Amino acid sequence: MKKKILILCTGNSCRSQIAEGYMKFFAGNKAEVYSAGVETHGVNPKAISIMKEDGIDISNHTSNKIDEYTDIDFDFVITVCDNAKERCPFFPTNAVKYHYNFPDPAKATGTDSEIMEQFRSVRELIKEYCKNFVAENLN
Repeated sequence: MKKKILILCTGNSCRSQIAEGYMKFFAGNKAEVYSAGVETHGVNPKAISIMKEDGIDISNHTSNKIDEYTDIDFDFVITVCDNAKERCPFFPTNAVKYHYNFPDPAKATGTDSEIMEQFRSVRELIKEYCKNFVAENLN
C-alpha cells in the first residue's frame, strides 16, 4: 500500500514545492506525495526553473492550503520550515512527523545569479533530504 506524505511550508511556493518534486521522484510508486502551506503564495518561478535544471518539472504544481487535506490520513508529515511547524494547525492524523528547517531561497538577496545560486544550494539540501527520507522510510 502506498504511503501518503504531506510536505508543509509557510506559503507552499518554494521549499515544499521542491521537496514534493524530489519526494515524488525518489519515492516513485511507493508514495502519494502532497504539499501545502499554512498560506498560499503561488509556485515560485525560480523554484520551477531550478528544478527544471535538474530534470524535474514542477510547473504544473499548484499552491495549496493545508485545510484542503484534512480528510487524508497521512503516514508522514514533513515540515520544511520553522514557521510552518509552529503555525501548523492540528488535524487528526496518526502521521509520523518530521521537521527540517531549510533556508528560504525566496528571501535571498544579491544579483540575479547570486539569488539563483542560493536557490540551487537549497535545492541540493532538499534533494539530499528527500533521497535519504525515501531510503530510510519507504524501502
